[in-house]
Amino acid sequence: MSSPDVVLGPNQYGKAEVRVVRVNRETPVHQLMDLNVSSMLRGDFTDCYATGDNARVIATDTQKNTVYAFAKEHGIASPEEFLLLLGRHFTDQEEVSGGRWTAESYPWERIQVPGSDGEPQAHAHSFVKSKQEVRTAALTIQDGKEHLLGGFSDLTVLKTTGSEFSGFPRDRYTTLPETQDRIMATDITARWLFSADAGTPQEAGSSQDPATLDAAPLDPVTLDFDAIYAAVKQQVLEQFALVHSLSLQQTLYAAGEAVLAAVPEIEDIRFVMPNNHHYVVDLSPFGLENPNEVFQAGDRPYGLMNASVTRRAAPARPHAWEWLGGFC
Repeated sequence: MSSPDVVLGPNQYGKAEVRVVRVNRETPVHQLMDLNVSSMLRGDFTDCYATGDNARVIATDTQKNTVYAFAKEHGIASPEEFLLLLGRHFTDQEEVSGGRWTAESYPWERIQVPGSDGEPQAHAHSFVKSKQEVRTAALTIQDGKEHLLGGFSDLTVLKTTGSEFSGFPRDRYTTLPETQDRIMATDITARWLFSADAGTPQEAGSSQDPATLDAAPLDPVTLDFDAIYAAVKQQVLEQFALVHSLSLQQTLYAAGEAVLAAVPEIEDIRFVMPNNHHYVVDLSPFGLENPNEVFQAGDRPYGLMNASVTRRAAPARPHAWEWLGGFC
């Protein structure tokens, strides 16, 4: 029985984790894309929830089938471009006012085999799965505006020195010793928000009111998502390696600042970084010294850093980040 005091709140529905593998066979050297795609639609679905009327509900099975059909019809140039195709397709339908589309892209590398000259070369159609990071993308369309995120998760990094932690407040509950030389390790998850006018040609020296940028659709034709991804990853890795870190927070900010300096198409980058603690093992009971050589890798609990590094003039775009677990 319905109650006049109860209403349906924010909602979305769809098909989660559609695994699609696309092989491009246009040349003897095959290209492989391996995605995990989720499609979540938003609109006026009150009747479905309140009375079971499905007249406006695009079946989740239809969303799944669209993913596979688009993989064939359009190919998969990049996860970001594929999500833009899906999002624009669904929001062109009368029942859908917006939604959230996400993708994980699993990396594969070509197997190296001896060439005709005996030197290693990449095999044309055999791959080995990479165990580095997982590439991610997320598209939100809300109120007719597109918010596109690139990203990656679980980029595991470690440095054996060049990190310290000291000068923090102490009270009766503080037992952590200060250190000027420690292992620093983390699993970096990052998402970056493309500027609303990214890829839109502008005359040199021209400027556009940030308040109007949301109305301009992203242009995937002029955006090289793969190159941007590679540049972001390289900047993050370089800062982790090169910054003499006084805290994981300092390293996080340096990485974000470097990304925004190197990639003008990005207006905001956000990180989730756990501090993967490594504890120096006390070997004194065995008559052994341990000058930062033997460590116990901690599991839990762990420190956890969440932060955004944003261009000062960037407009607020909260819809880009809503319902993305772990991101502020």
